[in-house]
Amino acid sequence: MAKDLAKWAKEKGVKYFMISYTDLFGSQRAKLVPTQAINDMAVDGAGFAGFATWLDLTPAHPDLMAVPDPDSVIQLPWKKDVAWVAARATMEEKLVDQAPRNVLERLVGEAAKEGLRVKTGVEPEFFILNADGSGVSDAYDTAEKPCYDQQAVMRRYDVISEICDYMLELGWEAYQNDHEDAIGQFEMNWKYDDVLQTADKHSFFKFMTKSIAEKHGFRATFMPKPFKGLTGSGCHAHISVWTLDGKTNAFADKSKELGLSDQGRHFLGGIMKHASALAAICNPTVNSYKRINAPRTSSGATWAPNTVTWTGNNRTHMVRVPGPGRFELRLPDGAANPYLMQAVILAAGLDGVRTKADPGRRYDIDMYQDGHKVKGAPKLPLNLLDALREYDKDKTLKSMMGDEFSAAFLKLKHKEWNDYCSHFSAWETQTTLDI
Repeated sequence: MAKDLAKWAKEKGVKYFMISYTDLFGSQRAKLVPTQAINDMAVDGAGFAGFATWLDLTPAHPDLMAVPDPDSVIQLPWKKDVAWVAARATMEEKLVDQAPRNVLERLVGEAAKEGLRVKTGVEPEFFILNADGSGVSDAYDTAEKPCYDQQAVMRRYDVISEICDYMLELGWEAYQNDHEDAIGQFEMNWKYDDVLQTADKHSFFKFMTKSIAEKHGFRATFMPKPFKGLTGSGCHAHISVWTLDGKTNAFADKSKELGLSDQGRHFLGGIMKHASALAAICNPTVNSYKRINAPRTSSGATWAPNTVTWTGNNRTHMVRVPGPGRFELRLPDGAANPYLMQAVILAAGLDGVRTKADPGRRYDIDMYQDGHKVKGAPKLPLNLLDALREYDKDKTLKSMMGDEFSAAFLKLKHKEWNDYCSHFSAWETQTTLDI
């Protein structure tokens, strides 16, 4: 049963609600609403000018009303008089089809019609930078192979432990934190959940991480590749599909290859079938393609895919099946929209189940060392424009994600690409001035 937000706020000592929605570019938008007004907002929503955010709207459109979903509410552990609540974007009492959370909710409903309950977990990576974002925050974090560096993680203990303490307080069942493969880079993990809940938690996690970093005088970034030569930030997604009661893993069958059931194999087949188009959403920025098509980094490996292949417990491929009943998609990066990333995985997988898609040949080689030996496997897009073109060509995936969403996303992302192309860089001057 949905919470009565006013009653809940009184019990928790909450004075304000942040009614939040995420736009097409993954930017979080919110209004700070006093508790005394939350009952009205719970019915009618908080009003926004949608054109002022990254949605395909004009100044002439009616107000976008963000109607809070009470089941998503989270009291800010570091500021307990404020609560965050995810919202459904509506306009004139109708859901806005291009709004990312609405896209995901609709696809959750589509999966339920098939008798499927999708559960996912995410592995968000991020950098802790100095206050102005010009470099990593720890001057002593300089190792060639800094992954799991004990001293380095302890030098940022105050930040990491505070975030982890809050996740534990919220009941997320956080279970490990580590220094990642680049200097200044970290990863934090919590237990998987139903796909919408995971997306809400992921969205809140990004907000919380940035807030706590700022509190300590630093800046946290989920930018895919903030520094040349260093490993970029991924956001690997672990996917399993269950029966509607959540008791039986429909992907698990120990008698099958890698413990993946026929249905799980078909879901994976959908991911492989639509992989090149998935990149547009899983890797949604110009900078994203500095990560998935990067030369070897200073640590010796990028830990990011560049070819559409799958494997068993091997981290050099786009998809890893580490154990029975689930698989890991290693394509998404830190810039991926928490809602759209999950939505496009669900869309591709559902199409795979419906069409009984075959994931194709499994490869168990080291793709970083021997990837050139693989013949016929598609290469991932080289840049954002190529990814957008792949998405536009994929009529099935566009339809699954929603025609209104797809048109809006492609329009705004093409504008972003054109803005990038009109930008003149120092590199151009350095390499071309004297030609």
